[in-house]
Amino acid sequence: MPVKKNLHNHRKHNQYKFKKIFWLFLLLLLILGVGVAGIAYRNIYRATTIVYKKANAHKERNAGKLIDNKRPISILLLGTDTGALGRTYKGRTDTMIIMSINPQKQKTVMMSLPRDMKVNLSGYSEYSPAKINAAYTYGGTKESIDTVQKYLKVPIDYYVLVNMGGLKKAINQVGGVTVVSPLTFTYLGDHFVKGKKYHLYGNDALKFSRMRYSDPQGDYGRQLRQRLILTGLLKKSFSYKTFLSSSFFKSISNQAQTDLNRSQMFGLSLNYRKVGNHVVSDHVQGVGKEIGGQDFEVVSKSELIKSSNIIRNNLGLTRY
Repeated sequence: MPVKKNLHNHRKHNQYKFKKIFWLFLLLLLILGVGVAGIAYRNIYRATTIVYKKANAHKERNAGKLIDNKRPISILLLGTDTGALGRTYKGRTDTMIIMSINPQKQKTVMMSLPRDMKVNLSGYSEYSPAKINAAYTYGGTKESIDTVQKYLKVPIDYYVLVNMGGLKKAINQVGGVTVVSPLTFTYLGDHFVKGKKYHLYGNDALKFSRMRYSDPQGDYGRQLRQRLILTGLLKKSFSYKTFLSSSFFKSISNQAQTDLNRSQMFGLSLNYRKVGNHVVSDHVQGVGKEIGGQDFEVVSKSELIKSSNIIRNNLGLTRY
C-alpha cells in the first residue's frame, strides 16, 4: 500500500508540474502576442501621423464601422508619376484602380480606370470635358473620389495616394514582387519575355509597369502590368511581417497619403490578411475618340454598368 500511495503522489506531482508548465507556456504566448501587436501598432501609429490626410469627399457609407465589423470595403488607389526615374514634377494620377476587398470571400477585385477616360468634373465645369486623371490635378483626392463615385456608382470608402518613388521604396522594403510577364518587350535597358517569371525590385518593377508605347494594347496593357505589380505588393503588405517593419513605414511616409487612420490600418492588418489569396484583375474598357482636339477614352454606359456590378458584387451590394 505505501508503494501505491507513493506512485499516486508522484503522478499528482507530475500532473501539477505539467499544468504549471502548460499555463506558463500559454502566458508566454500571450505576452509575445501582445508584444507583437504593440510593435505593429507603434509602427502604424508613427506612420499615420505623417501619411494621414482627410479627403473631404462625400462618403456614401460609414467606412470606419465596416472595418470594425470585418465587412467588405473599397479603396481607391491613386498613383502619380513623380519621384521616380528622375522625375520630380507634380503629375496627374496616371494610375487609378478601385480595389474592393472582401474578407469573407478572401477575394480582392482590382479594377483599373483608363487614365484618359472622358468625364465632366463636378467641381470644375470650366475644365470639362476632361480626362479623369486630371481630377486630382484640379481638385485633389476629393475630386478624384467624387468623380469615380459619380461614374462608377460604387462607394469609395478610402483612398491611398502614392507617387512612383514611394511605390519603388515599398516594393524594396517587402523584398520585391514576383510577376509573370504578359508580353515580350524591352524598356530602358530591361528585357522581359512573355510567360517568364520575374522577381523584381524597385527600379525594375517600375520599368515593368510603366512601358506603354511598345505594348500592342497601349495604356490597357500598361494597366495590366501595373495590377500585376500591385497584386504582388498587396500579398506582402497585408502580412504581419510588413506591419512589424518600422523601415517599411518610414520609407513611404513622406511619399504617400491616405485617409485610413491608425486603428483602421491596424484592423486591416489583423482581419484582412487573407484577401490577397484570390485577386481578380480587370479594367474599364473605353474607345479612343478625338474631341475638341484632345484624345479621350470614351466609356459606354453599358461598360460602366458592367464594371460597377463586378465591384458591387465583391462589396456585397445589390446590382446597379
